[in-house]
Amino acid sequence: MDAELFPQPRAEIAPGAVHVPDWLDAARQRDLLAACREWARPPAGLRTVRTPGGGTMTARQVCLGLHWYPYGYARTVVDGDGAPVKPFPAWLDRLGRDAVADALGPAAAAAAPYDIALINFYDADARMGLHRDSDEDSPAPVVSLSLGDTCVFRFGNTETRTRPWTDVELRSGDLFVFGGPSRLAYHGVPRVHAGTAPPELGLTGRLNITLRVSGR
Repeated sequence: MDAELFPQPRAEIAPGAVHVPDWLDAARQRDLLAACREWARPPAGLRTVRTPGGGTMTARQVCLGLHWYPYGYARTVVDGDGAPVKPFPAWLDRLGRDAVADALGPAAAAAAPYDIALINFYDADARMGLHRDSDEDSPAPVVSLSLGDTCVFRFGNTETRTRPWTDVELRSGDLFVFGGPSRLAYHGVPRVHAGTAPPELGLTGRLNITLRVSGR
């Protein structure tokens, strides 16, 4: 009810980092969710990511365009079933460019085409530690889209995983873009608010679709 009575305002969280609430309308959310469900199917489907130290990420992931693994990219699911990574559709590039133009202005969207998507699924207990998106060879802004449960998105600084940081509430349909001086800022998800997804979406949990330019 609070979300309906008091819509979140658009906000610049840091230089080059902008939160745009309700960027995806209900129909676009449903369409994107349907696409994510298809991408999650094997082969090269949703997997548990294992870290070099032997641990596992609690958010599960599927990739498009290039397959991300700690800490690089490959054309096959080298840490999973070995299948070729699913292709990155042209319509996701258009979506990414529109998102950047809306958040940061048209000039910021004039980069090379978006060609990588990381789709993370969070259940009620999943988290994402503070990290930087630094495995790409392009400084193009990162585009983040949220579906389903609301989360606490922690956006930090470029130097350290410690404070200062800002906690932002990301709801279903929200857009978050970070580029320029904030492109390599540490960020993570310390909490997911279970049961907060729009009932009409038909999703239990949270999906985050992150679009990147590989520069390769």
